[in-house]
Amino acid sequence: MRVNSSDTDLALAAASGDAAAFSTLLEHCYDSMFGLSFRLTGSRVDAEDLTQDVCAALPAKLAQFDGKARFTTWLYRVVVNAAHDRRRRIATQSRAATGWGDWEIARRAENNETAAQVNWLTQAMGTLPDDLRDTIALVLDDVTHRDAATILGVSEGTISWRVSEAKKHLRALRQDEDQL
Repeated sequence: MRVNSSDTDLALAAASGDAAAFSTLLEHCYDSMFGLSFRLTGSRVDAEDLTQDVCAALPAKLAQFDGKARFTTWLYRVVVNAAHDRRRRIATQSRAATGWGDWEIARRAENNETAAQVNWLTQAMGTLPDDLRDTIALVLDDVTHRDAATILGVSEGTISWRVSEAKKHLRALRQDEDQL
């Protein structure tokens, strides 16, 4: 086991087939992947599924990691892409289940944690458009605007604008709730 190896070194070693490096890499990154997944999905169950999907795909994806970007930047892009794929899959399944909508909504409600268990920010983030939610999830995970821009494939200015727009949306939502 490598104690002082950077995540980038571990990722490159894991990409070459070093199982111990892969195991250590997962130990270092799992909590961060899960945290980002939770903020992207808003559900513990969905976050666990998404994180496991990423972990399962990671050995194959590591072959694409070239070490030019920081490993965490690259990994967050993998997680964001997996979340987008999951959303598209769910949307496709929802369209295919037309007529089963009420049943599906009731089934999902039973599977989700109760509203009292989910903190306000997580709920509020669910009301944001996907691009704003993705941006806020990254920024809340202490990703710099520069790295968030790289991960999402936009400019730093766009990241700053999205953060500003998300803050406006969340403030308005809070004000609406306070008036009730």
